[in-house]
Amino acid sequence: MFTGLIEATGKILSLHPAGGTTRLRVAGPATLLQRLHTGDSIAVSGVCLTALDIDQKAHSFGADLAAETLARTSLAHLKTGSIINLELPTPAGTPLGGHIVQGHVDGVGYLQSLEPAAASGDAMTTDWWLRVSIPAHCARYVVDKGSITIEGISLTVARLTVARTDETVVTVSIIPHTYAATNLHTLAPGSPLNIEVDVLAKYAERLATEKSSQSALTLESLIANGY
Repeated sequence: MFTGLIEATGKILSLHPAGGTTRLRVAGPATLLQRLHTGDSIAVSGVCLTALDIDQKAHSFGADLAAETLARTSLAHLKTGSIINLELPTPAGTPLGGHIVQGHVDGVGYLQSLEPAAASGDAMTTDWWLRVSIPAHCARYVVDKGSITIEGISLTVARLTVARTDETVVTVSIIPHTYAATNLHTLAPGSPLNIEVDVLAKYAERLATEKSSQSALTLESLIANGY
């Protein structure tokens, strides 16, 4: 499990076919890689992957991308040199600084804009407004002031705008630290972004649906009970 608090950014060194999968190779900081072991989980821009072929001297690790992962995430659009967000799993018993993030991407959104909140000011000291379009099947689980994971980053929804029946625009506020410490400032409008909704919202929907179904009266149930 992750919390959406990005530990570091990394850089894509290569992507190439490898026995039916696609092998991804990522360069990352030594401070993070020293805690990484073969078989460990690591979130790469919000996608939970398994670390393989770790090279401590070269400060890099590999990961295999299944066809399903490529089809359902933004990782299929990565290129050599792309900047990605990295987070190691949260150890049990440690504070949850963000929110519960599984690393299971629910859909792909698209960057509409990333603009400074103030008309002037240093890029690294001003707040930013991030606007992302998300698909309808994700939007149903997103609420004002609720949590959402974008590119692996735990963020709070500031505003929801329905653009079309199949698209909703989520606006979030980005503080200077998040702007500088993640890959957001490297992305251009139109860039695909990994979206993970709050898993608690999905569980709540499931429980509400089951309760409603169990309590519904039907003609058959009334007859069976002698009415």
